[in-house]
Amino acid sequence: MLAAELDDHLETEAEAGLGNRHNGSSKKTMLTGSSKLTRDIPRDRLGTFDPKLIAKYQRRFPDFDEKIISLYARGMTVREIRGHLEELYGIDVSPDLISTVTDAVLEAVTELQGRPLDACYPLVFFDAIRVKIRD
Repeated sequence: MLAAELDDHLETEAEAGLGNRHNGSSKKTMLTGSSKLTRDIPRDRLGTFDPKLIAKYQRRFPDFDEKIISLYARGMTVREIRGHLEELYGIDVSPDLISTVTDAVLEAVTELQGRPLDACYPLVFFDAIRVKIRD
């Protein structure tokens, strides 16, 4: 995704007449809530590329753990989540990392599922009649 973002950036600069090109990549370690991920961030020769997905000086990958938990809550297996993250972000995440993230919230989930239910839950029904009146 970052490479596609750089290609788009280079196309807009080529239209403006600047001779900017690819210049390899640099390694960047991103911190998530439970682990570290190492990514290759593509560069351009003029240094004008500023990625949107992972900003230049950003060290934390926001909501990464929440995305894993969301996929797990939807019934996906650890291997399916791994494949999904690899397709979306190009991140090769170990199944152990996904298990660690989901295990961190399993305690809260089982507590929520095991809570006692209230004796009575109020329900409110709204009803309306639409009458078309012509003068």
